[in-house]
Amino acid sequence: MSAQRSIDRILTTHVGSLVRPPELVSFMRAKLQGEPLDERAFSDCVERSISQVVRRQVDAGIDIVSDGEYGKSNWYRYVLDRLGGFEHRAMPGEKPKPNPSSGNDFERFRDFYLEHNKTQQSSGSDGRWIVTGPIIYHGHAAVQRDIDTLKKAIAGAGAYAGFLPVVAPASVLSDLKDEYYGDEEKLSFALADALRNEYRMIADAGLIVQIDDAWLAAKYDRMVPPGTLADYRKWAEIKIAALNHALRGIPEEQTRYHVCWGSWNGPHTTDVPLEDIVDLLLQVRVGGYSIEAANPRHEHEWRVWETVELPAGKVLVPGLISHATNIVEHPKLVAERIVRFARLVGRENVIASSDCGFAQGVFYQRVHPSIMWAKLEALAEGARLASAELWGKTNVRMPA
Repeated sequence: MSAQRSIDRILTTHVGSLVRPPELVSFMRAKLQGEPLDERAFSDCVERSISQVVRRQVDAGIDIVSDGEYGKSNWYRYVLDRLGGFEHRAMPGEKPKPNPSSGNDFERFRDFYLEHNKTQQSSGSDGRWIVTGPIIYHGHAAVQRDIDTLKKAIAGAGAYAGFLPVVAPASVLSDLKDEYYGDEEKLSFALADALRNEYRMIADAGLIVQIDDAWLAAKYDRMVPPGTLADYRKWAEIKIAALNHALRGIPEEQTRYHVCWGSWNGPHTTDVPLEDIVDLLLQVRVGGYSIEAANPRHEHEWRVWETVELPAGKVLVPGLISHATNIVEHPKLVAERIVRFARLVGRENVIASSDCGFAQGVFYQRVHPSIMWAKLEALAEGARLASAELWGKTNVRMPA
């Protein structure tokens, strides 16, 4: 049976990126700033940190665990170290920001964003990545290290299963300037061919491949208006075709697709409604779909599944806890949310998860680590309560 399907209880997971420990942050800061680095000590720190975070996930009640993305600087920018065909040009004053620097939500709440962005750190250096030649993949050794380290940690902790987050072609595009291909569709498919190496290696190793694609939904905020929903959908269809090109031949049961609306802690008043893109998302040839469903901007969208049928053999991985608020959800609320989805798409087709990652880069921290772990524990407890209701079990510890 697939690791993404259970016949007797609700499985738990999360979106992948977790808050890094201080020792690892220090090493990463030195590495990103080009300072002298003891590579052996750094490697040992990464392996030790991943072993500890996998154990902590298991102890919290998480079934399908990740490496916390501890070996990466950022959820999408990491891949630029694994691709050839790029040049990094220093552009003083132009810094990557974790929050949107353009878009309709930013324009509506400009005063908030200008103030809020000052409190956020970046995982990248000043400058811009430019496509200057054919895109090639040379990150095989780095991916193998990710695979080996996670599998060793899973074996040591006795985890149910593991996944590694990787970036989708569309979300790499958000940070690039093209001076070689001259056509966004050609560039998208070139990225897909390169990233396919990473996807296949992870699947071949028996792990679940999670493709992260925040940009697919977030692009709407930048495009509409002045563009139309039709313009946006045409753009998205090309990106999904490129992703499916990258996924060809990879077993669907070992893949899942995560899409969010950018994950930043902001108003999100101009997010594209799920009902306007759900048919596009379901075109992605994966075994599971991870979506935001816990935050107050998107929780109501569970009703989409009253009229949209989840394809046979697929699983839904809804967020039942928010990564962007310090309030820890009550397990009974988590259970309520799980049961809602289970009654619409089938109890064996639901995996309980978080809305998004808790740390999109090495320096980001959406919530304090103590709150992050409390949320994951609440998620697991909620899944136990939901399992008791859905399968009629009685041997489940009730929360206070």
